[in-house]
Amino acid sequence: MKIEGFELRRVGLPLVSPFRTSFSTQTARDILLVKAVTDGAEGWGECVTLGDPLYSPEYTDGAADIMKRYFIPAIANVTDATGVGHALHKFKGHPMAKAALESAVLDAELRAEGRSFGRELGSANERVPCGVSVGIMDSIPELLDAVGGYIDEGYVRIKLKIEPGWDIEAVRAVRERFGDDVLLQVDANTAYTLRDARHLAKLDDFDLLLIEQPLEEEDIVGHADLAKMLKTPICLDESVTSAQTASAAIRLGATSVINIKPGRVGGYLEARKIHDIAVAAGVPVWCGGMLESGIGRAANIALASLPGFTLPGDVSSSSRFYKTDITEPWVMEDGHLTVPTGPGLGVTPIPELLEEFTTSVEWIAL
Repeated sequence: MKIEGFELRRVGLPLVSPFRTSFSTQTARDILLVKAVTDGAEGWGECVTLGDPLYSPEYTDGAADIMKRYFIPAIANVTDATGVGHALHKFKGHPMAKAALESAVLDAELRAEGRSFGRELGSANERVPCGVSVGIMDSIPELLDAVGGYIDEGYVRIKLKIEPGWDIEAVRAVRERFGDDVLLQVDANTAYTLRDARHLAKLDDFDLLLIEQPLEEEDIVGHADLAKMLKTPICLDESVTSAQTASAAIRLGATSVINIKPGRVGGYLEARKIHDIAVAAGVPVWCGGMLESGIGRAANIALASLPGFTLPGDVSSSSRFYKTDITEPWVMEDGHLTVPTGPGLGVTPIPELLEEFTTSVEWIAL
C-alpha cells in the first residue's frame, strides 16, 4: 500500500444538550477527522481530542499541528497500519493524534483487502451492549428525569459523572428511584484525592459496578491504596496510556477493571494489546467513549465486540449526543448496537452532511 496523502477536516457538531463532567462542560464538538488516501482505497480516522487540554494534555489545534509538522512526514513511506506505530514511536506523547492517523491508514488497508475492523481486531460478538454516560446536572430531579429517559430507551447500563458535592446524594437518588437491578457505575475523572477515601467508601452502599478514575492519573499507588479501602471495584481510565501501564496497574492492584479508550492509548492496535493483557490477568474491560461521531463510534463498536469486553461500554446511539450525525446514524435495538461487518469501518461520511458541518479542510500530499 502506498499513501498518497492525508486530508485533515474539522467538523463542528452541536450536542443535543450540554454534557458536564468534573473538568468541563461541552455544548458542541469540534472534531478533527483524518482521511488517508492510498493507491488502494481511502480510510477514515477520528481524533478524539477536546478543544482545550483539560481531559488530557492534548487539544485539537495541537493535534492538527503535530500531524502536519511531524507525524505525517514520518509515515510517508509506511506500507501498512502496523508501520504507523513503529514510525511514530520516537515521538513522545500525543496518542490521540497518533491513533487518528493509524485508524485512517488501517481503515484504508482493510477496505482495499475487503476485511472489517471487527475481524481484524478479533471480534467475538455480532452485537454489543450499550451503556450511557450521564453528565453532572443542576439538580437531582433533572438527573432522575435524564436517567429515566435513558432507561426507557433501553440502555443496559448507566454511568453517572461525579465530583465533590455531586456524588453520594446523586447516586442514592438514582438507586432509590430505579432500584438495584439497574447496572450503575460512577466516573470521577480524577476529581478526588486519597484524603477522600472515607467519603468515597460511602459509595459501597449502592452496589456499583465500579468507580472510574477517582484519583489523579499519575497516582497509581494511591489507587492501589484506595482499592484496599473500598468494596467498590476501582476502574482506571486516564491512568492507562499503554499496554505497559495497564500491566503495571494490574500488577500493583491499582485496578480490577479497565476502561479502554483507543485514542488515549495511541490506537486500536494498542487497545487490542491491552485487551489481551487484561484477559490473561482475568481483568474485565469495557470501551470508553469521547463523544465520537459515527466514524469513531464504528471503530469503538468493533473493538467492544472482542471477547474480553464483558461490561457494557459507552457505545451509545448517535442520538445520545447528536441530532444529526455525519454517517448513517447508529440506532440501538434492544439495548445493543450491531457490529459493522463491511470492509474497514463499514461506514463512511454522508457527503452532503460532511460538507454541511465542515469548518475547514486541509490536504497534505506525500
